[in-house]
Amino acid sequence: MKHIMHLALLLLIVSCSQRINPDLNSVLWVQTAAEYQAGCEQTYNSALLNVEAAIADNRWTGAIEQTNDFYELPPAVIFDIDETVLDNSPYQAQLALDDSRYQLDTWDQWVQMQSAKGITGAVDFIHYIQDQGIEVLFITSRECRKRDTSLLPCPQESDTIENLKALGIFGITENNVLLKNEYMDWGSEKKSRREYITEKYRIIMIFGDDLGDFIPNVKKNITPDKRKEMATIYKANWGTKWFIIPNPMYGSWQRILDSPQYQNVKGLF
Repeated sequence: MKHIMHLALLLLIVSCSQRINPDLNSVLWVQTAAEYQAGCEQTYNSALLNVEAAIADNRWTGAIEQTNDFYELPPAVIFDIDETVLDNSPYQAQLALDDSRYQLDTWDQWVQMQSAKGITGAVDFIHYIQDQGIEVLFITSRECRKRDTSLLPCPQESDTIENLKALGIFGITENNVLLKNEYMDWGSEKKSRREYITEKYRIIMIFGDDLGDFIPNVKKNITPDKRKEMATIYKANWGTKWFIIPNPMYGSWQRILDSPQYQNVKGLF
């Protein structure tokens, strides 16, 4: 009996030492799967097919907040940044390797490094629309916050612009990048920032990795079924005016699930 107990204890120790972070598979898919790369390429290639029509039709808008007389406004495209233009999977990978979770301080350290690579297809697409005279605008969940090592009121903004420059995306100024909490009413909900932009531009397309990049009020106090219903309401926009990059690593899709999360999985029985 004592031998069996020792064996059971040994197996338990080995099992605990080999514990795999539940986020590892998501990061592996993003960093290694040709299928992920192909999906990103497909998204931006599909968008290319609609640019000419979007420019030609001055009644074309991709922002549901755009209710003003926008017909004579110059065209622009809105991009989310993280997991849409910039690849932050190294940060997510480190969290998985450390068996850790997202923290604002470690995330800010990553932003400060300015070393994120580009999402496949994003840089080429941005170059193309810039050549067409279309304004490039970014609405991001990156947050303006004080940093002890900087005198800038929003060092995250300058870090982001420099990171974009490192990828060859030029012509981006502070006016092109709208961060969370940059102004009082610019919270995690992006609706107010889209409304701000629609006063100046006709939004021909929107790119993101989260439903909240396109539709308001989908990040909290909502069920997965309701989110699917809202996505279906705007089904004509997907692939024509709205383009979404797959992101299995994190997002509001995960945060709105009831705990424990396994209860949201539907099996055979």
